[in-house]
Amino acid sequence: MEEQIKLKLKEIEEKENIKILHCVESGSRAWGFASPDSDYDVRFIYVRPKEYYLRLDKTRDVIEWQLDDTLDINGWDISKALVLLHKSNPTLFEWNSSPIVYHTTEEWERISPIISRYFVAKAGLYHYLSTAKKNYQEYLTGEQVKLKKYFYVLRPILACKWILSEGTPPPMLFSELMNRYLDEAVKPVVLELLDLKMHNPEKKESSPFEQLNEYIVTCIKEVEEKIATIPANDTNGWEELNRIFQSLL
Repeated sequence: MEEQIKLKLKEIEEKENIKILHCVESGSRAWGFASPDSDYDVRFIYVRPKEYYLRLDKTRDVIEWQLDDTLDINGWDISKALVLLHKSNPTLFEWNSSPIVYHTTEEWERISPIISRYFVAKAGLYHYLSTAKKNYQEYLTGEQVKLKKYFYVLRPILACKWILSEGTPPPMLFSELMNRYLDEAVKPVVLELLDLKMHNPEKKESSPFEQLNEYIVTCIKEVEEKIATIPANDTNGWEELNRIFQSLL
């Protein structure tokens, strides 16, 4: 599959007239808890020739290449990526730290170390807290729940705990977050759930894990209370990002 993905990337470069700077896995495979039938969430950052950025009729800054049961491939223009980085968008930090890299370049190796400078703890906390609350309310409060949705709640909760403690972007791997910040009392339940998730189809359902639901509700409340006490941080200026953008053109 990795070879197929790399062939797809070459096809995208040729047909879209772009250069892919960096391409990673961004979903459950990168988080370390893929099901046997999990798809591949392939994400990339690309740059176009200079003349595209000097047009009055602007080119789209997103490429949505493929979405089916096996592959979900899309990418962001470097201009979009850098604007969102200035806003401390958590997606950029995740793509930059993915443990599964399909393709990268010397240009990205120069950009990568700069990315963490734009991390704003409060923005990251709001993002992950919102993700946890939304998934919990929509998917884990019924009589039957999808197993995978527990990890779409637990991972952002643990990411919040990481940010509150470390003040840095959280790692992608769920195991790293779990080993550092998951309460020991619920770890056996989570390990059982993890085993079920990784050996069953994506749509596998069960009755709720009440101990985990209680833990989730408690953690969400704790994070909400702590966020309120954190002062807002100013983001870095545009100068460095402008230099990066101009150097790529």
